[in-house]
Amino acid sequence: MSNENKIRILYVQPGKYPEERFVANELHPLQRLVGGDIQAVYPWSKDNVALICNDSGKVDGLPLNRCIEDYDVIGGNFFICGFSGEEFCSLTDKQLRHYEKLFRDPELFLPTPIGIMPMKCTPDQYKRLMQERSAANRGER
Repeated sequence: MSNENKIRILYVQPGKYPEERFVANELHPLQRLVGGDIQAVYPWSKDNVALICNDSGKVDGLPLNRCIEDYDVIGGNFFICGFSGEEFCSLTDKQLRHYEKLFRDPELFLPTPIGIMPMKCTPDQYKRLMQERSAANRGER
């Protein structure tokens, strides 16, 4: 595959630091990144970037990943790419740096009496808590 069809994105997975990737700008490879049908949202349209996530991530019970501003949480993997008109395109260096900093730290989502509370953590802390939750759900201790 030629590089002409690839775009530069920032890929964000639950419990991990974000990573720069080059991916084919085609529907099926983009769907594989998010694990299903894609949904594009534009919370930062002034930056000409799109957040691409699984259309039914939260409904399907995918792990919560990151908070988006003060109004939403993304379930499952997502990526940030540029957009120009109706087309996805590569992130610029400035965009990549900005969103890499914004999503640098994984987030844990802790239940509280009034809903979930996000807490920034390291990948090791995330992994440890998820293992503890899994063991507790299986009745281990």
